[in-house]
Amino acid sequence: MIPCHGRDRRVSPMDSRFSDSNDFSNGSSTCCIGNTNTTATATKDHNDNNFLFPDAARVPEVAALRRLSDDFDSIFDSPGSDVFADARICVSGGGKREVALHRCILSARSAFFRAKFRDREREKEKEKGRGGVVKFELKELARDFDVSFESLVTVLSYLYSGKVRPFPRDVCTCVDEECPHLACRPAVDFLVEVLYLSSTFQIHELVALFQRHMLDILDKVSWDDILIVLHVANICGRDCSRLLDRCIEIVVSSDLDSITLEKSLPQEILKQITDLRKSYAITGPEGDKYPDKHVKRIHRALDSDDVELVRMLLKEGHTTLDEAYALHYAVAYCDAKTTTELLDLAIPDVNRQNHRGYTALHVAAMRKEPKIIVLLLTEGARPTDQTMDGRKALQISKRLTKAVDWYKSTEQGQDSPKDRLCIEILEQAERRDPLLGEAAVSLSIAGDDLWEKLIHLEFRVDLARYLFPMEAQVMMDIAHVRQRLVDLNEVPFKLKEESLEKMKALSRTVELGKFYFPRCSQVLDKIVEDDNLKDLASTENESPEQQARKKQKYSEFEELLKQAFTRDKEDKDLPTLSSSSSSTSMMKPQARLGLRM
Repeated sequence: MIPCHGRDRRVSPMDSRFSDSNDFSNGSSTCCIGNTNTTATATKDHNDNNFLFPDAARVPEVAALRRLSDDFDSIFDSPGSDVFADARICVSGGGKREVALHRCILSARSAFFRAKFRDREREKEKEKGRGGVVKFELKELARDFDVSFESLVTVLSYLYSGKVRPFPRDVCTCVDEECPHLACRPAVDFLVEVLYLSSTFQIHELVALFQRHMLDILDKVSWDDILIVLHVANICGRDCSRLLDRCIEIVVSSDLDSITLEKSLPQEILKQITDLRKSYAITGPEGDKYPDKHVKRIHRALDSDDVELVRMLLKEGHTTLDEAYALHYAVAYCDAKTTTELLDLAIPDVNRQNHRGYTALHVAAMRKEPKIIVLLLTEGARPTDQTMDGRKALQISKRLTKAVDWYKSTEQGQDSPKDRLCIEILEQAERRDPLLGEAAVSLSIAGDDLWEKLIHLEFRVDLARYLFPMEAQVMMDIAHVRQRLVDLNEVPFKLKEESLEKMKALSRTVELGKFYFPRCSQVLDKIVEDDNLKDLASTENESPEQQARKKQKYSEFEELLKQAFTRDKEDKDLPTLSSSSSSTSMMKPQARLGLRM
């Protein structure tokens, strides 16, 4: 089994639960963290305090407190309980959701919420209004770190019941079947989010509990993920001083290079780590001489997206793209456009390993950017190359992806999660070599006329943009399809050089789509290659039964496209299809199409 953390250490099974308790006479309640793997076991642990109180069932006070805890927990999220709520927290991202709350309970349990509710009431008094439901945006309460809906629910549930619920399995596990899910990225993300919220909401006993848990698993966390833990521990301040010190110790002796540390850490923490490395005579994997001033100049030019300046610096002859690891840097910190321009500038070794043993494709998988992954693969990056600890880009991507993002269904017309796209792309790249010319098979249905082929390609790519917007955009960016409105009525019948170049780019888009996203291509094939669809708008010389069947099929297809088109709210220059325009625009190639090619 390949280690989850990327280091050559054996991963021992973690204890299924750990607990913390204060004396019930002090008004505190039992804290239990449930097993992420077995909800039933965790639930039993929540109802079984024998490890704390052997005779708990026979102690009336403990039984009463347990019932009280269960009652308050039922108030939090039982069906219909929100009717009593007088406060709400709105969570954006993945669809806006709200958590219904009760001010009296939160005020009694948290000084943070007590102050927030008091301040909000004072604002209402100034506006000569009181009462009503108080609403907060989650980002308004947790400003320094992004947290998920599940993390918020876990912390708020603890405020109500005094118990930590079993971890949500689909949020805390990755999609790598070989991973034990003790310290992979989804598990670490959830833990640090709960830790941060506990500190922000001033729930000190919960902070202590999760800090101890993080310290227990910290040796199993990858060095790159340690930086996330360190960042949150630094935000939490004195509450997490032990965790912060331990993270710094690990980073000092790790193989994290100076550039990664500089990009990830605040200046005071970076200085502390740098000084400790010097005092212990520890050098990073890049040695003492990297990066020199010439490499730094190239990196600063890339930070400014100034590829032309990079060209001028290379002409000076002090270093090369490979020596500066410029491609690794661009993949990690620049956008896809800058990375593309850098690859056009020279011919770097796309499979070159950096000082840590990572190729540019490994770095792209860590960044979870599908456009850059496809770009590198089309430039010859090998998906089978492994890091020093035996991980391929696909496994890196799987270890970073939450199970909930991988398994959730995505309706046609909605953006697919980037994490899932990265895995699909890398799986296809490992499965077989690219088969160039696949678009030619699809083009055969359009006949021999170049004009018809261009119309066919434009229709297919435009259809893909609205049924599968994220996937199509990735392919279009790589194939360099220009983003501008095209009026097919203005294109001359005899295709000029510009139109031929456009057809080449569109063909490449279809080829890439068929290779990397066969799931989407099958849907497009079914629509585009449907002979009945081609003459769907024509009902002349047909029986009433045939006309009715065509009308029903046309309505289904029209509704699918209409939903997909109207969903793209950001494209202001694209007209929304109406019922009248659909029949003329989509079925007749001579009509004006709002295509962005």
